[in-house]
Amino acid sequence: MNNAYELLKEEKLEGLDSLGFIFEHKKTKARICFISNDDDNKVFYIGFRTPPKDSTGVAHIVEHTVLCGSEKYPVKDPFVELVKGSLNTFLNAITYPDKTVYPIASTNKTDYMNLIDVYMDAVFHPNIYKYREIFEQEGWHYEMENEDSDLTINGVVYNEMKGAYSSPNDVLSRQILNSLFPDTTYAIESGGDPKVIPTLTYEDFLAFHSKYYHPSNSYIYVYGDVDIDELLEYLDTKYLRYYDYLQVDSEINMQPAFDKPVEITVDYPIGADQDTANNAYLSYNVCIGDVLDPNMYRAFDVLNYALVSAPGAPLYQALIDANIAEDVDCSFESSQRQMYFSIVARGANEEDKDKFVEIIESTLKQQIEKGIDKKSLYAAINGEQFRARELDFGSAPKGLIIGLQLLDSWLYDRNQPFLHLHGVEILEKIKSRVDNGLFDYIADVFLLSNKHKSIVTLRPKQGLTAADDEALKVKLAGIKASMSAEEIKEIVEHTAYLKEYQQTPSPKEDLAKIPLLSRYDLTRQARPIDLAVYEEDGTTILHHKVSTNGIHYFNMVFDISDLPLESVPYVSMLERFIGLMDTKNYSYTDFTNEMYLHTGGITTNTAVHEIYGESDKCKMTFEVRSKFIYEEAENAKDLVLEMICNTNFSDEKRLKELITAEKSQMEYILNSRGNQVAATRARCGYSRRANIADLGNGVRFYRFLKDIEDNFEARKEEIISTLNKISEIIFSKDRLLISSTGKGEALEQSRKLVAQIKPMLTQQRLEFEGSDSFEIHPVKEALKDASQIQYVAMAGDFVKAGYNYSGAYKILNTILGYDYFWIKVRVQGGAYGCNMNASRQGDMVFVSYRDPNLAETIKVFEQTGDYLRSFDADERDMTKYIIGTVSGMDTPLTPSQRGLRGLNCYLSGVTQDILQRTRDEVLDATVEDIRALAAPVDAAMEQGYVCVVGNESVIEANKELFNNIESLYN
Repeated sequence: MNNAYELLKEEKLEGLDSLGFIFEHKKTKARICFISNDDDNKVFYIGFRTPPKDSTGVAHIVEHTVLCGSEKYPVKDPFVELVKGSLNTFLNAITYPDKTVYPIASTNKTDYMNLIDVYMDAVFHPNIYKYREIFEQEGWHYEMENEDSDLTINGVVYNEMKGAYSSPNDVLSRQILNSLFPDTTYAIESGGDPKVIPTLTYEDFLAFHSKYYHPSNSYIYVYGDVDIDELLEYLDTKYLRYYDYLQVDSEINMQPAFDKPVEITVDYPIGADQDTANNAYLSYNVCIGDVLDPNMYRAFDVLNYALVSAPGAPLYQALIDANIAEDVDCSFESSQRQMYFSIVARGANEEDKDKFVEIIESTLKQQIEKGIDKKSLYAAINGEQFRARELDFGSAPKGLIIGLQLLDSWLYDRNQPFLHLHGVEILEKIKSRVDNGLFDYIADVFLLSNKHKSIVTLRPKQGLTAADDEALKVKLAGIKASMSAEEIKEIVEHTAYLKEYQQTPSPKEDLAKIPLLSRYDLTRQARPIDLAVYEEDGTTILHHKVSTNGIHYFNMVFDISDLPLESVPYVSMLERFIGLMDTKNYSYTDFTNEMYLHTGGITTNTAVHEIYGESDKCKMTFEVRSKFIYEEAENAKDLVLEMICNTNFSDEKRLKELITAEKSQMEYILNSRGNQVAATRARCGYSRRANIADLGNGVRFYRFLKDIEDNFEARKEEIISTLNKISEIIFSKDRLLISSTGKGEALEQSRKLVAQIKPMLTQQRLEFEGSDSFEIHPVKEALKDASQIQYVAMAGDFVKAGYNYSGAYKILNTILGYDYFWIKVRVQGGAYGCNMNASRQGDMVFVSYRDPNLAETIKVFEQTGDYLRSFDADERDMTKYIIGTVSGMDTPLTPSQRGLRGLNCYLSGVTQDILQRTRDEVLDATVEDIRALAAPVDAAMEQGYVCVVGNESVIEANKELFNNIESLYN
């Protein structure tokens, strides 16, 4: 080992099949944590403790700005250059309330080291000290186009946080932290309060970086199949040895316990058309204690399930039965110095606050006295153990999630990075104490009897956003009025200068310094489809032969391609409600407990698949997905059949509860995913798939639920009858296909399960009733809400316009997202993000995210074809775009994702040859191929399908752009 380091600790991490090591750099005392295993998806991060002292967002702005050029890599956006030209499997930076982390991941060793070097130089030698413009672009600055213009504020972080402060869930989370930890860094908005961000000075910004971004305050993490001696040598010789030890005051202080609970009430904005009734948020929040307690760290996820989150859980049900809320959420926060537990009632009323608290505390007392249901506790523990075995984090590399979890202890005790990585062992220990009343004791001491708690009420207020906008406008007008003519002229000139600076590309010689792989580093062969097709007594079985650590992913797939559009909302209801209502043999509470006692979960999903070569057609499926260890196959099969064959939809009280809760959840979805809403609604003018999405999980589905809730007594019999009828039609043996993921044993097990399942399904094929009324129609729509920003979408169909799909569209996504849109919409416009997507069927959409602009962004979209006609790139630039595109195509997949990919290819008719042709088109793409996309892009954008979701005042100011303006919610 390099003598610049001392090995402090070595630990076997059983559940991860890994070895953990802690090294300390002798000169700086920087700590390096290494988790060694054979995972080729290698992860690295460097993080810093960064507790802010105010809500100017300085930690967040520093995170953005250090990635805007450094001493060794002086280009304006090395982060963007890396995204364009790296095989990374993860590349980002994250600001937390008490830390800032810069993680990367790659399966390619050369790429891995390149990414590390760019990030290390970025955090230690950023160009922020040379160019104030970086601070102004990413943080905030004043703008005036001319002397007669209004004074405005712009900046990427400023606009991002205006979007965050438009979300009641984000506002509530902030207020909960304020209430529980008023004397600590957690009472401060590390992301930045938009009202406070403009008080941050350039000098204080630089001082923050200078203080905290030092090796002595760093946390360096390495994971996977890595030559650690080589990496340690690199870190020392290139960076660490040039620093001396520095005592950095970054301690995260504990909040002293309260003598009594506190109460806070805060207003939040709703739209002018939204009703204040049933729109408050009530929260009951308790500080649980030290995150360095490994038992409490695990126990409260279990308690969450048993008390609140499980269907029919006692606290949830008591609040719903008392009509306190439309829905109840529970969260347990364990990624900070002191953990906390929150119960949140959505769709509530402020005047019910005392009743809300009384019901929680009386129900807790009852549960503690009689004993919390042990079956629920065991089910929760088994579910947690299954997840610990599975280690499936979706698209995120598992090494990254493990590394972030590691900070839950390491940040607060530099000797204990592995404290929370022994989840299986801790859960087993907790499980052994269930019968001894462990959870009754925890609920009493940490929840009921705990005085360190807060009651936070979020009160809806119409016109709040407009009032804040007007107050800001008046304030800025006052600032301008106080300026001299020379000061005004200076801002106008600086506005023009900054825009010119932003659109001036970095010199070629600087861009060449960013490390880049070659096309020869790319695998020519397309990723194989994990798929073999078998028949069993007339039923198709798809087997995806994948190593799954002993888990069988068994999916029953029912073809519902003949479903008429008018029935989509009912199928969406079925998808959400089945398994959450009583069945013939179980109450819904018992069913969920049995499910987690014997499986890793049973879920349902409605999917829509493009059909290759058929621009107007799609295949729709209703999928019942289960996962279990092989020994539990019989129990899993019985539970699946119980759910799909024996669900009783006639419980009117339960049905009304589910409808109301789902409507409330849909309000949250619409509020938090404005970009998805805008993109879907714009495409509804020409795409059947988009109409299915909107009817099944969008604006029209929300309005469908709202109508049913408002007219439940008149419509309940229709709903019950329709759900029963649709279940009978869908769960038919003639519609069934099996998708099985696992080793050879999974295939044999599937054959046996199919033989047992088919006799229980509907034996004759029944047809759906209803009409399919979709017709192509113009869309120029605006949906108003209380946001401070916009989400702007523009869409069209290039195949209908006579053009064909090719792999070049994948490269176009990279080029627009990180060049044209990046400069025009993000850097100059101040939006947090902007991207595009184009499907094989010709469906193209451009969409911005947390965007302060509206008409300006539409204009950028409209001019995309002009940009492409003049597009130019040398061999290095084209190589960069191609590598960045291939990176997205080759993102490592979890075992379950590999199975779903094989299923999707089968249903879509996408073969290995098609995938190979697309990959070849990407690898061999030329500048001319990109320029040739100008015509289809023009053809799509000229169709003029537009939807904007956002600020009421901004939409009204641009109303001439729309044929239809309405409230998002009404």
